[in-house]
Amino acid sequence: MVSLRFPFLFSQPPKQNPKLPHTKPTTTASTFYAASAVVATAGAAAIAICQDPKDPFLKKALNSLFSNKSNHCALPLWGSLSLAENSSSSSTVVESKTGVSFPSVLYDSKRLLGIGLRKKSLLGLKNIDVYAFGVYADDNDLKKFLSEKYGKLSNPEFKENKEFNEYLIENDICMTVRLQIVYSKLSIRSVRSAFEESVGSRLQKFGGSENKDLLQRFTSQFKDEYKIPRGSLIDLSRERGHVLCTKIDGKEVGSIQSQLLCQSILDLYIGEDPFDRQAKEDIEHNLASLLHQ
Repeated sequence: MVSLRFPFLFSQPPKQNPKLPHTKPTTTASTFYAASAVVATAGAAAIAICQDPKDPFLKKALNSLFSNKSNHCALPLWGSLSLAENSSSSSTVVESKTGVSFPSVLYDSKRLLGIGLRKKSLLGLKNIDVYAFGVYADDNDLKKFLSEKYGKLSNPEFKENKEFNEYLIENDICMTVRLQIVYSKLSIRSVRSAFEESVGSRLQKFGGSENKDLLQRFTSQFKDEYKIPRGSLIDLSRERGHVLCTKIDGKEVGSIQSQLLCQSILDLYIGEDPFDRQAKEDIEHNLASLLHQ
């Protein structure tokens, strides 16, 4: 089983008790009752795990009881998802801050490697969450390309390899970045403008020139007629032959054959200067685990 390190919640979380105001314990009795409650809850979770040892949610729950705000007890991280065994296409992973969920399997063969957030500064005053994103890759492609080049490396050697991300971005591996809109006031015009800036800078980085025609072909797919309220989906997929396929809420709005464009899009999420660095690190960890499973 391959463990995904990024924080997530499952689609059916346990019923939460109402939050109580934060107060410091003042008596030995209150401390005793609190400790008793933790032990009782942990015991119930442990029994449930023994009844169903493969249930990752129960393992996650028990681990959280001991790890949250405690430096005295450490349990292995049991909240996990298997890239090889996660066969249920209906299972989801939830981005904890926004509550946005992503399917663990996309288009039958693409497995979720990591999730993250795209933030943007608003008038230099505060950051807003624009969209959550999930990065997917085709299982067979990953195993083929990774084993050929990196199969003999240990996990630490793999993670320290500075060429790996470049190799993943440049090669003909089928991948999808799914964007799910979080900011309710986002317009398609804003999306188009943001891509002009971010993708434009990557095209210049990798191509050595502005490539205005290629950039315009890509951004023109985001027409004013499309509405993108909160929850809307934008899929940016590199298909076989370095073809970038763009979908909005499941509808294909265009495809462009360009290795440079595919490379520029993926660099935004798993490149040297990604939108969410923690998401990139999670993806690298999961890929290393996949290589050595």
